[in-house]
Amino acid sequence: MLICMQSTSVRIDTATHDELKRLAAELNTTVGNTVTLAVRALRQDRIGTDLAAPLRDDEIDWLDADLG
Repeated sequence: MLICMQSTSVRIDTATHDELKRLAAELNTTVGNTVTLAVRALRQDRIGTDLAAPLRDDEIDWLDADLG
């Protein structure tokens, strides 16, 4: 069974494309999959940054709420 994925084009400079090809070769994967992995890593980094931020007052109040 052939599964066709939707695709789109993204314009990037030659140096970035060359870097993507190099990374893809290192990872033994495609350029498209390398972009997918990079987006996931960026998303995870942003989540980590959000989680490292101090809690807001309303978040502290919610965590300290009496459940009884």
